[in-house]
Amino acid sequence: MREGLRRKIIEVCGQKIEKKGPDVGLSFYAFFKNKNYQPEVLMEAARWWIETHELDHFEKARKIKKMVQSGV
Repeated sequence: MREGLRRKIIEVCGQKIEKKGPDVGLSFYAFFKNKNYQPEVLMEAARWWIETHELDHFEKARKIKKMVQSGV
């Protein structure tokens, strides 16, 4: 996963956890704006989420943050 996407995921997860608590869930769409101006990055996140790790549509932000920080 590209470094910029890693940083964005960690940042967004941290913000969601801070704002809504440790049990907040999110999907990979949470890392993108409504207009898809970076389709290749969106697909990279989708592949990581769906194909590589077979995650559910919604997962706990703390789980995703930990996975990305650990380099999984």
